[in-house]
Amino acid sequence: MPNKKLKEKTLETLYRNTHFSKHELEALYVMYRRLVTAAQAILPPTAIGQPPAKVDGIDQNTFRDVMHNTFDMITEEAILERIWITWDRGAAGGEGALKFEAWVRGLSVLLRGTEEERRNHCFAVYDLNADGFITRDEMFVLLKNSLLKQPGDEDPDEGVRDLVELVLKKMDVDKDGRVSPEDYKEAVEQEPLLLEAFGQCLPTRRHAIAFLKTLNPKPKDLRS
Repeated sequence: MPNKKLKEKTLETLYRNTHFSKHELEALYVMYRRLVTAAQAILPPTAIGQPPAKVDGIDQNTFRDVMHNTFDMITEEAILERIWITWDRGAAGGEGALKFEAWVRGLSVLLRGTEEERRNHCFAVYDLNADGFITRDEMFVLLKNSLLKQPGDEDPDEGVRDLVELVLKKMDVDKDGRVSPEDYKEAVEQEPLLLEAFGQCLPTRRHAIAFLKTLNPKPKDLRS
């Protein structure tokens, strides 16, 4: 593994802007370097037999493995894809790979995010086309695999459409046929279970605590 140390300026910036201690940030950096090095080691050669170009960051396959194996987020592929995209867009994410800053900021929300941070994260994941609303069509895409289809159903999507209308009735506060961030906030404040109404976007508390213990024997309390 390359002997790279976390820059003091980066450490201070992330300490001020995430929910991790400096010790935890240093542990996360060691973990990050290991993940990057392991991913680079298994890259296939190019079509002409040349060594592959190494990207200094966490690739999507590694990201997916961590979400599955570490946080037990066995969720729809569309949701994992959206989590990846929303993380990759900010905090110096880089093309096709997550840089350390983006990785830590994302984990900060997943593991210790405030109510507002967690709510914004979930909304961004569900807003598939990033237009600022969760529409009927997006709800259908997110929920279509949540119901078991019965043999002989004339319209197997009818149950999904009914579910979409039921959820929309609960969450579309201003009754304009779509869910805005304001609708989502009000609905979740009234019924917290609606936070992940369209699929799992966050690890369970148990898995979050287990992960934090690998960074620090006595982690800071999780925000509820």
